[in-house]
Amino acid sequence: MTSADGSAHPSRHHLGLTADEVLTTTRAVRRRLDLQRPVPRDVIEDCVRVARQAPSGRNRQRWDFVFVEDRRMRAAVAELWRRGLSEPATPGVVGLEPTRMAFESAEWTRIAGSLGHLVDHLHEVPVLLIPCLRVADRGELGTVRGQAGAWGSVIPAFWSFMLAARERGLGTAWTTSHLSYEREMAELLGIPYDTVVQVALTPVAYTIGTEFKQGPRADPEEFSHWNRW
Repeated sequence: MTSADGSAHPSRHHLGLTADEVLTTTRAVRRRLDLQRPVPRDVIEDCVRVARQAPSGRNRQRWDFVFVEDRRMRAAVAELWRRGLSEPATPGVVGLEPTRMAFESAEWTRIAGSLGHLVDHLHEVPVLLIPCLRVADRGELGTVRGQAGAWGSVIPAFWSFMLAARERGLGTAWTTSHLSYEREMAELLGIPYDTVVQVALTPVAYTIGTEFKQGPRADPEEFSHWNRW
């Protein structure tokens, strides 16, 4: 249900979570996605209406959301995503990747297991979402400043969508592996490759159960710097 200005009203779809609960319990959901329950378009459209209020540089609103519902298209999208998992995320990088999570930890084992589940079932998820960024041309991403401004014009909206989805009982998971085959995905979905950059891919499905806890995170004292590094 929406108001005359297009904003979303509370409805039967909402879980009634507080802002802090949404912010601290929005998890990457891979294993607990309900593959049998359809996701109505009006629920997704509610999430989009929330997401459009995200900040963007100079209010340019450079985002586009590509939703894939068709069964055959979902299968093709999922196959490109799986292919991307076998490619290095940062080819040519020398040195250890910074991390605050030990890869030998039980937490990483759990994450790896849930990722394996998503590999097997991504094509069965009711809706797949690829958020995109409009650019004048891809040269815009050639500098750190250009990248920061560009990603900052779409990622807040994408994250807002994911938060809104959580409050409506939907699960999402931020993934990027298909970007190793971004051009092929663009051809598959009719996305103009030269002027539209894909940012991520998330499954969108109702969750099996709606109770999610806060995740393990580093102590704020480990990463909060005051006045200088």
